[in-house]
Amino acid sequence: DVLGFNLLTPLGDYKKTIQQGINGSIWALIALDSGGYKMPVNTNAEIQATREMYINYILEHRTPDGGWAFSGSSADPDMTAMALQALAKYLNNDSVKAAADGALRCMSERQNENGGFSVQGTEISESCAQMLVALCEMGISYDDARFVKNGKTMLDNLMTYYVPQKGFKHTLDSTENQMATEQCFYALVAWQRFLKSESALFDMRDVYIA
Repeated sequence: DVLGFNLLTPLGDYKKTIQQGINGSIWALIALDSGGYKMPVNTNAEIQATREMYINYILEHRTPDGGWAFSGSSADPDMTAMALQALAKYLNNDSVKAAADGALRCMSERQNENGGFSVQGTEISESCAQMLVALCEMGISYDDARFVKNGKTMLDNLMTYYVPQKGFKHTLDSTENQMATEQCFYALVAWQRFLKSESALFDMRDVYIA
């Protein structure tokens, strides 16, 4: 309730939410599940959304190699990680579990020898950050054998982008960057919460906002 407006209401409009593609369905699920909210009824929607519709949309838009991408037929680590974050609460569904397992295999194969991930041939910190969040959301340790390459974990790779007292870099040959800093920081928070056996990063039900 923000000045009388329910911010969740637009998520009840299926067509508008998926208008931008898979990104919409992913973040709609994450938003709804952040507080365990009921799907809002949107009386203006051409098609009333359900959680199942968003889950199925994600599952139906996998790439042939088993992951997800905003566009194209090859999985990219950022979108695959975000899809896994959205699906993490639905792993008791056999179809979701099978898709998640396939995506994890895909990302394990795509992981670089230094523990990081690349997009279109360029290694970036945000991809590593998103995959670290995905593992934490799924209850998988960052040092899971599938994601350790040459003794290097995602966390090891992530910290190579850190600029002391300033933030994180987008690429190793750049300077600190706001978006990279935001994503790497909340990835570290996700990892910290995982280590403490606290609720996952996007599970906000333990937070009271006055």
